[in-house]
Amino acid sequence: MLIHPNIEIRDLGLYLVKEKTLIISDIHIGYEESLNRQGILVPRVYFKEFLLRLSKMLNHVDRVVLNGDIKHEFAGMSSTEWQGSKELFEVITGKEIVVIKGNHDPMLPYVFTKTKIVPFLRLGNILIVHGDVVLKEENPDVIIIGHEHCAIGLKEGMRIERFKCFLKGKYNASTLIAMPSCNLATEGTDIARHERLSPYLQQNLNTFEVFIVSDQVYAFGKVKELQ
Repeated sequence: MLIHPNIEIRDLGLYLVKEKTLIISDIHIGYEESLNRQGILVPRVYFKEFLLRLSKMLNHVDRVVLNGDIKHEFAGMSSTEWQGSKELFEVITGKEIVVIKGNHDPMLPYVFTKTKIVPFLRLGNILIVHGDVVLKEENPDVIIIGHEHCAIGLKEGMRIERFKCFLKGKYNASTLIAMPSCNLATEGTDIARHERLSPYLQQNLNTFEVFIVSDQVYAFGKVKELQ
């Protein structure tokens, strides 16, 4: 599904058609291990499932952009994160790989020493940035961010069920597209009900369009229509 001219939603990723570039965000390798250490027992199957889904996103892709927070822990590198990173790079081998440094990634330059790591990436008039801080770039037509782990809660009676989603709206004069997390162990932040993290989303989101990712991608209208 096209979310914007030249930008296609592919499962939890965004595909820039002309640039043959796939963007994925917030994988948080090691998150399940972190939960287990806290006594929250979750099966360690979500990352394997994500890799299977990722392999299906790679058709006609020349470049893969990892938009921040590849690993979960701030400091150090657990054995799970090492192994998961190895498996991730095996899936995308043969592609140009660009890593945009996220707020969970202070160790990356010391770990992925042969990988291009940048604070942001600009492809023509599209700016790709993690989203934890506002980047003062001049007049991009489109800004793509991660960081927020976008989700929306749909209410039925007393029950609210959350779904990962993409958001599309405006940031100043630019079109802003916010991505969901690629970590399948959590739905993410309900942007209509919870405090938001990204400074790009510290605004009224009522007119933002919602694209829910489930068995397929669904255009669900505007945020104000879903509250």
